[in-house]
Amino acid sequence: MNDLNDSETMFASDGYQFHHRRTESRNDTSGSKTPLSPATLRIHVANNHFGFALAIIAFTLAAALTPARAAETLTLEHAEKLFLDRNREIQFARRAVESSEADVLSASAAPNPELSIGSSRISPSVGIGTGPLSQKRMDTVIGISQIFERGNKRGLRTEAAQFSAVAARHDESDILRQQRQGLYFAYYDLLLAQERLKIAETTAELFEKSVTAAERRFSAGDIAATDLSRIRVDALRARNDARSAKADLQRNQFGLAYLIGAEQDAGGIIAADNWPTANSNAAVGDADTERVLERRADIRAAKERVKAAEKNRDLARSLLTRDVTAGVMYERFPGDTANNSYGVSLSVPLFTRNLYTGEIRRAEIELESARENVDRVRALAMGEIRRADNDLAAAAERTARLTTVLLPAAEKAAKGAEFAYERGAIGIMDLLDSRRQFYAVRIESVSAQADYAKALAAKRSATAITSD
Repeated sequence: MNDLNDSETMFASDGYQFHHRRTESRNDTSGSKTPLSPATLRIHVANNHFGFALAIIAFTLAAALTPARAAETLTLEHAEKLFLDRNREIQFARRAVESSEADVLSASAAPNPELSIGSSRISPSVGIGTGPLSQKRMDTVIGISQIFERGNKRGLRTEAAQFSAVAARHDESDILRQQRQGLYFAYYDLLLAQERLKIAETTAELFEKSVTAAERRFSAGDIAATDLSRIRVDALRARNDARSAKADLQRNQFGLAYLIGAEQDAGGIIAADNWPTANSNAAVGDADTERVLERRADIRAAKERVKAAEKNRDLARSLLTRDVTAGVMYERFPGDTANNSYGVSLSVPLFTRNLYTGEIRRAEIELESARENVDRVRALAMGEIRRADNDLAAAAERTARLTTVLLPAAEKAAKGAEFAYERGAIGIMDLLDSRRQFYAVRIESVSAQADYAKALAAKRSATAITSD
């Protein structure tokens, strides 16, 4: 185990940790920043900015004392563990499930009773008299009332909330499915950026060596100035490609870091896995497609919302069943205990103006919308599966063609051109064309591998099913 002063912990999550050693020791920072001169300090003090100057000095010293982060490899398996624990969209989905479960508790609760206290027969001329409260000259009525819901309102309300909670859990599964596909895409984009940077830097180094050799040959009079200029132009282009590839790498590092909740360590993330082996996967058959569609989380969530909408429609119709409010009361007459009495009350609404036609109609429309949404989600899922099949088959063919035919042929042609140019058999333009072609084929090859990897991830996502 490395000493804590010699190591840092990255990507810690439930016991999963990466440790890497510092690549740079802490250097003496006394000369790392030019100190402020006394005159400058006097100016800052005069302008009441001394605190700001101290903040700048502290920030500079902290930056100088902070050790450089070493690049750390990250496998797709470990990235997925971090993703499940830290992804913000998944956390939001979990909160939504918890909220829907809380709605079930609210829906299943019975109405609370109400306590009422009222006083009457208070004389404005005589008042309420003196003495304790029990001797005041006023009649007091204390009552308790309870509403009794009829028409199975509470049962329907609870069932609708339960179906909505089940739909929310399926929504969480669907968000997990989509976000996992995004994770795979981000990981393979990062791997592609790494490969492109490697190819670009290798090509740039080759051109730089060619420029050095061409300059010696030009000094010896073996080549013309135009040939040297052409090599220099291609060398500059190769260096620009390398810089662009590095920017793409950094952008993809931040994209993956967000999905796994490791933004602070984004600059050190290096994808460690290899490309998946390309092969011709059979398309999903009609029977398998039907099975997948019946078990996909988004379709199951849509179906649960239909059930919830049916219960809400029944709940809206049950509003026509009158609820009854019953109560008991006690009336006290101060100084006349013989007349103290008890009473009961019963109240029901009178449907003279509102027959809840608006509420019922709205519930029926929401039910129709929920049913139509099932068909919409099912059609989208079907298209996603078919598209994933086609993309995967096309990507597999393209990858196989590039890696087994085009790339070896382009490499062989490039080596032959280098050999021929060294012996003066071909001109500089033929050599540069061969290098450009080889570079383009290498880039296209890794891009095809990335496309296949993402197409495979998309197919797995499209055909993912949820368990009960």
